[in-house]
Amino acid sequence: MHHLLEIWFGWVLHGGYWGIIALMAMESSIVPIPSEIVIPPAAFLAARGDLNMAGVILAGTIGSYLGAAIGYWICLLIGRPLLYRFGIYFLITNDKLERAEVWLQRYETGGVFFARLLPVIRHLISYPAGLVRMNFWKFSLATITGSALWCSILAWLGAKAYQVQPDLISNVDGWVTFIKTRSQWIVLFVAVLAVLYLIVLRLTATKRIASSRSC
Repeated sequence: MHHLLEIWFGWVLHGGYWGIIALMAMESSIVPIPSEIVIPPAAFLAARGDLNMAGVILAGTIGSYLGAAIGYWICLLIGRPLLYRFGIYFLITNDKLERAEVWLQRYETGGVFFARLLPVIRHLISYPAGLVRMNFWKFSLATITGSALWCSILAWLGAKAYQVQPDLISNVDGWVTFIKTRSQWIVLFVAVLAVLYLIVLRLTATKRIASSRSC
């Protein structure tokens, strides 16, 4: 894993925006590349003046959407049996896929949005979306919005790293440690958003029930 991290890290350092797009596309598909090792180093370079911060976020969002859209259409076309048979070779187990599908059915379009902010589900949510033939434009809007927000959060983290540890760019292990120690607030932020969304769903459901009874 350390060797893979070094390779991916090198793509960010030397590939620029195209490297970001490629890595984030893989991150949103069957290749388990952590976005935390892609966007923060790229944002670090932007804070240092080597890249543009808006360009980093845009490249990350484009890559995330491309990977997710490819996964969506593959599942829409090949269906469940083939994915169940060969998904294990890409770390897509039946259990993980079923959990992602339950998540999608429970939280609808908003579930795709929040899935882009959550580990594990983030990589898988496009597959059940394709399997259940979710409206592609709704899927796209939720994916782009969630990906842009996630990339913005990670970009902020990368800019913060430049302020705190300006020599961090050449230290892969240091990046992993930095991300782990600074990610607690991200989890809290996502949890708050998820709770607010659940409240909105509950209120909407209540209004629908009340409206149907009044009719």
